Amino acid sequence: MSLLKMAPNAEERTTIHEMFLNTLDPKTISFQSRVLPPNAVWMENSKLKSLEICHPQERNIFNRIFGGFLMRKAYELAWATACKFGGSRPFVVAVDDIMFQKPVEVGALLFLSSQVCFTQNNYIQVRVHSEVASLQNKEHMTTNVFHFTFMSEKEVPLVFPKTYGESMLYLDGQRHFNSMSVPVTVRKDYLVEP
Repeated sequence: MSLLKMAPNAEERTTIHEMFLNTLDPKTISFQSRVLPPNAVWMENSKLKSLEICHPQERNIFNRIFGGFLMRKAYELAWATACKFGGSRPFVVAVDDIMFQKPVEVGALLFLSSQVCFTQNNYIQVRVHSEVASLQNKEHMTTNVFHFTFMSEKEVPLVFPKTYGESMLYLDGQRHFNSMSVPVTVRKDYLVEP
């Protein structure tokens, strides 16, 4: 069930509260003074963005932008985000179902925003939000939300939310990560060095 429709369950609320308590500065008695635990990164510092101009050569038979183009651009940004966050080349191990919420017109400005929303051991969960801007009224409309799970060659830092909104992204990322059927291992003989 979506966190946009239903509140987090008791276990999820406890997780978020414990994470919040772990970021309070022990030197002060204030909810305003926050510090990161060792080997952790604020979620807000794990973002990357890109802009694509949607050219006619990327159109499909319906004169809209081909969904595969959108998926490739989202994947590339997610991969770069995981690479930057983990400090090594990541390997994609899962891609969640992709729902196309709104078509993208030829000539549209496509804004892609990615961020790490959950980490565990050497796994990195990346969310990519895709939106188009209407040139007439400057309105932004969501076209897709993509979820990718990557595996890094080494253990990655924990990602910590700072705000309630980021906490919901964290829980959503955790849910997507947990929906992955089986943790994946990559055999070294399958790796191709760059």
